[in-house]
Amino acid sequence: MSVRLAETPLIRALPLFKEMSERSFAAMMDVSMLQRFPARADIIREGELPDFLHVVVEGAIDLFATRDGEETTIDIVYPVSTFILAAVVRDEPQLKSARTLVPSQLLMVPSQVVRDTFKHDAAFAHGIVAELAARYRSVTRVLKNDRMLSSAERLANWILSSARRSGRNEFDLPLEKRKLASYLGMTPESYSRGMTALEQYGVTSHGATITVTDPARLMEFAKPALAADD
Repeated sequence: MSVRLAETPLIRALPLFKEMSERSFAAMMDVSMLQRFPARADIIREGELPDFLHVVVEGAIDLFATRDGEETTIDIVYPVSTFILAAVVRDEPQLKSARTLVPSQLLMVPSQVVRDTFKHDAAFAHGIVAELAARYRSVTRVLKNDRMLSSAERLANWILSSARRSGRNEFDLPLEKRKLASYLGMTPESYSRGMTALEQYGVTSHGATITVTDPARLMEFAKPALAADD
C-alpha cells in the first residue's frame, strides 16, 4: 500500500527522514509503501539482493541466519530502526533473513531510491550515517557482552532491557526460548540454568511471561555498566 498523505507526518518524524529536504522526502514517499504484516511473516531472505530498505514503524523483527536447516537469531529489531541498511547502500546480498515476531508495520523504500537520494541530499546521507553508526555500536555492545559477561549476566541484561522497553516489570518473550538462547549465545540448557540462577535476584518465569520483582537487585547482579550504550 502506498504511503497516504495522513501518514507522512509520522514518517517525517523518524530520525532517518527528519532533516532531509521536502523535495527529496516527497519524491521518496511517492514510490514507498507503508505496509502491515501479520506475526511470523517472512520479509527478506538471506543471500538475495535487497529490493527495499525496511524501517520498523511498529512491532518487532527477527533477523536470523540459517545453516544446515538450523536458524540462529542475529538480532531483534524494534521501532524505530532500519534493517539491512548496509546491504541497501552497498547494493550487496543480504547477510540475514527477516520475519515478523508480532504484527508489525514496515515502511518499505525502494533500494535504488535510497542510493540516489543518498548522493544528492546531504541531510538524508547524514541520517544514514547516523543509523549505520548506531547499528555498529549495537554490534560492538553485543561483542562486549559476549566477551565480558557470563551467560547469566547477559540474560539478566536482556531482561532489564526488555522490561525497560515494555515500560513494565512483566513482559512476554518475543520469540521462542530456544531462539532467545541462541541470540544470547547460550544453549537451551544454559538458558534454563540461567533463569533458575536469576530467581534469587527477583526474576520469575511462567511460560512465555517473565516478571522482575526486584529490579534494583537484578541490576546489581547484571552489571549494566559493562553493557553500556543500550
